[in-house]
Amino acid sequence: MIRDGHAGVGFFTGEEVEHTPAYGKKTLFVVGIQTQENIALNLQGCEHIYFGANMSFLDLYHSDPEWSRWEDMIMPFLQKGYLCTLDIPVGCVEGLLEGGLCEHNNFIPMISVKLPYIRQLGYNATIKLDDKDFAATNPGVWCHSVHSLQKRSVFTDWSKYTKDKTI
Repeated sequence: MIRDGHAGVGFFTGEEVEHTPAYGKKTLFVVGIQTQENIALNLQGCEHIYFGANMSFLDLYHSDPEWSRWEDMIMPFLQKGYLCTLDIPVGCVEGLLEGGLCEHNNFIPMISVKLPYIRQLGYNATIKLDDKDFAATNPGVWCHSVHSLQKRSVFTDWSKYTKDKTI
């Protein structure tokens, strides 16, 4: 992700602006894999840690050994009671479920669905929350109007992402 002032940055702090259970909390944003020691040194009163910031979590197949590096980085902070988010691409959900992060009530899986040019799709566009095959893991499917998902109350303008302090 290309972001002004963030080239080569491993950490930054700010208020969580995305509408999740951590909304409004002082947050340490962690870019890529970092050591537990460096994360702890940079917490500085933060109550929420956002892992995979700046789209730094790469598309991993569910059996990729890289998953364990992410889990090993995040788990100690979950166990200490921090509210932790991991921002992953939608294609990585199975890998996430194979680990133990989702077993913690203080874990927020941020499942990123890239949908460019959303306003050009028209009023009838629909997002289908599907299964990996017919009746494979879910009881059915859920369909949502793209238009109705674009409520003002859950929208975060890009300008809100410019108030961070890089470390």
